[in-house]
Amino acid sequence: MIKLSDITLMRGSKILLESASAQIFPGHKVALIGSNGCGKSSLFALLRGEISLDAGDCVVPGHWRIVSVAQETPAVSRSAIDYVIDGDKHLRQLQSELAEAEAQHEGERIAALHDSLDQAGAYDVEARAATILAGLGFSNTQLQAPVTDFSGGWRMRLNLAQALLCPSDLLLLDEPTNHLDLDAVIWLEKWLQRYTGTLMLISHDKAFIDATVSQIISVEQQQLVAYTGNYSAYETQRAERIRLQNIEYEKQQDKIAHLESFITRFKAKASKAKQAQSRIKQLERMETILPAHSASAFSFSFAEPEDLPNPLIRMEHVQLGYGEKVILNEVKLNLVPGSRIGLLGRNGQGKSTLIKLLADVLNPLKGEFTTAQGLKVGYFAQHQLEYLDPKASPLLHLQRLDSRATEQQLRDFLGGFGFFGDAALASVAPMSGGEKARLVLAIIVYQKPNLLLLDEPTNHLDLEMRHALNMALQGFDGAMVLVSHDRFLLASVCEDFYLVDSGHAAPFDGDLDDYREWILSQQGEQKPAKESRPKDDRKAQKRKDAEFRQAIAPYTKALQKHEKQLEKLSAELSSLEMRLSDTQLYNDDNKAKLMALLNEQKQLTAAQEETEMAWMEAQEAIEQARQDYDSNL
Repeated sequence: MIKLSDITLMRGSKILLESASAQIFPGHKVALIGSNGCGKSSLFALLRGEISLDAGDCVVPGHWRIVSVAQETPAVSRSAIDYVIDGDKHLRQLQSELAEAEAQHEGERIAALHDSLDQAGAYDVEARAATILAGLGFSNTQLQAPVTDFSGGWRMRLNLAQALLCPSDLLLLDEPTNHLDLDAVIWLEKWLQRYTGTLMLISHDKAFIDATVSQIISVEQQQLVAYTGNYSAYETQRAERIRLQNIEYEKQQDKIAHLESFITRFKAKASKAKQAQSRIKQLERMETILPAHSASAFSFSFAEPEDLPNPLIRMEHVQLGYGEKVILNEVKLNLVPGSRIGLLGRNGQGKSTLIKLLADVLNPLKGEFTTAQGLKVGYFAQHQLEYLDPKASPLLHLQRLDSRATEQQLRDFLGGFGFFGDAALASVAPMSGGEKARLVLAIIVYQKPNLLLLDEPTNHLDLEMRHALNMALQGFDGAMVLVSHDRFLLASVCEDFYLVDSGHAAPFDGDLDDYREWILSQQGEQKPAKESRPKDDRKAQKRKDAEFRQAIAPYTKALQKHEKQLEKLSAELSSLEMRLSDTQLYNDDNKAKLMALLNEQKQLTAAQEETEMAWMEAQEAIEQARQDYDSNL
């Protein structure tokens, strides 16, 4: 087993781990989690023997074969499948020795080498490599393409395929899903479930961790804390620890109230779709694990859009593609305020193409495509990171958007995205991918969009930032279209799913579990994709839903107005109570001042009670409207 005893690990002058201990038993599958920069990747480097401890002992069985994913891919002309097989150095060495023995006509050595090659899996290695590459999204024609033909993301897939093909006793995977689509993530998940060696995984994908590991090791305050079970179990256990310690728990209560309201909003749909039931379970579980994220550095929300035209975008019989190459046909999609659509589909089927059309990056080849006056799009895609000014700071990026805002206002806003103090003034150039992604999201949120287009927004985000984004998206009032391999995010914030496959984009009648089964059936049988068609009543149901949202809109706005007023009154009362706690105020010469403050307190308390009553009336109106709506379903 792996045994870490009282280890201290430093990077420069920064202490990553101090007197930390942990044990990992053979065959166990473990996720290593913690904030960015806490030392997870450094611990992997320690296990690979690339760095040394500053104190303590690290024991790894000497005979274990340790495999990890290479971070660089040489620009070689080797075919993709040969490059993947090249990763098994032992097998390639045996093949080289066999060629040498055959050239020397050494019969006994040839026989021995054939036996060694058989044990090394040489005679089915091409089939195994092809299977892995297919699972990771490579087509048959791509197997023979040179490595130089592939982009950076696809080269990382080749490196991952190398690691999966190599025989290993310890497999170290650092963010293996970052460059994968959802179908490849599902395939990798199944592969790792069958893996018989010891797995150590660094990932920010909750659903992926849940499906692949049975133990969590969390880096907390320079210590290694072990939790039994998957990520969901970790969140529950850690939340309980924090409850018992009462660490920053009270500030979560307002978020719990927000979640309860969000869940209630969609419970009307529970009897209509398995997808709605699944979503409610996800959100109800989120309520119980909120304390596990209480110390997060990230907290932000979307302001109410300045305008919410209905519909925002209307599409009829739209054809999409590039030049003469048609990708999608007969696309019909109306986006209205409150639309929450997740795009599903295998790699290369057109999800990003559809997003680009909605973002006005691509024009339709045919069909009717109309946008509302007042449409304001917030578009997140990986290439957006490249448009940041490398010499400018996060603060300067926002100042260019809003010259009227004060520096303190912008600093307060950036703090919600983790840019505190000097970080708000640092240039973009040396930032990590995660920091750049957070800045792009900050810029989008600041502009108050009424349509969000998110193409893999979580690729570079850690678990805490993903949680903050999840919470923020639940409160977004506009329309949203999301492409993501993060199933937890998809399940939590999307109301409808569309399947993009075989040249069409149509409603998918099911939840993410159904989609997972569909993907696995496609991978196993390679059947043509079956287009999901809406049920007869889906169109009418969606129209009723939109009418209901429009009917309660005045009450919803009133609720928001009263909530803001209550926050303001509460702050004023708190400030007043602080002033009233001054003992000198109760001296005879301050009697007039005291009476004025007491009178002000009385007025504020009355205003607070009146606002609370108005809030309750608006809430009751919404509940009554919902009951009427439910009774008519």
